[in-house]
Amino acid sequence: MRERIAVLALQGAFLEHEQALERLNIDWCEIRQAKDLEQAFDGLILPGGESTVQGKLLRELGLFHALKKRIEDGMPVMATCAGLILLAEHLVDDPTVWFGTLPVTVRRNAYGRQLGSFFTRGAFGDIADCPMTFIRAPFVESCRPGVEVLSRFDGQITAVRWQNQLAMAFHPELDQDMRIHRNFLEMVRHPASCLCCS
Repeated sequence: MRERIAVLALQGAFLEHEQALERLNIDWCEIRQAKDLEQAFDGLILPGGESTVQGKLLRELGLFHALKKRIEDGMPVMATCAGLILLAEHLVDDPTVWFGTLPVTVRRNAYGRQLGSFFTRGAFGDIADCPMTFIRAPFVESCRPGVEVLSRFDGQITAVRWQNQLAMAFHPELDQDMRIHRNFLEMVRHPASCLCCS
């Protein structure tokens, strides 16, 4: 049976994730309104964009609680940039909490104007020489025990995995390297492995 991945398509770089899934020959669907949750899907992608806008739309459109429950119940989720902020348990200098399912503290717009957007390459877990495109990116300032740190840039944590949640400050969907998306698909295909870091 083929996997089907839902992409939150309220705002931001959701189209690029859909194109990545197309290149991997993976079925996908969009989540735009409450009735879209009636579709069957095995994993969820939270794209980059404006986290505040996405968070408000999640609530206004009646998507927030249902998606939060699916994440809490173990559905694999991949979050990029704004998606990392939506998952985070805490934000630096900001009392806002959206899903709050990922036990990390995140600093928004962490790199300032000089490094507001940049490209680098680095390790992502066992993946070597991975392209990483950062756009006004956050980073993970701290994480609780059990969270697996997958990548760093300039000493700061830029990707983590915890249970069923894979989150990063950069945008793998903007590069042609599909290894991170494949890594997420392995989480979807083998959901028991999502608990390895609990």
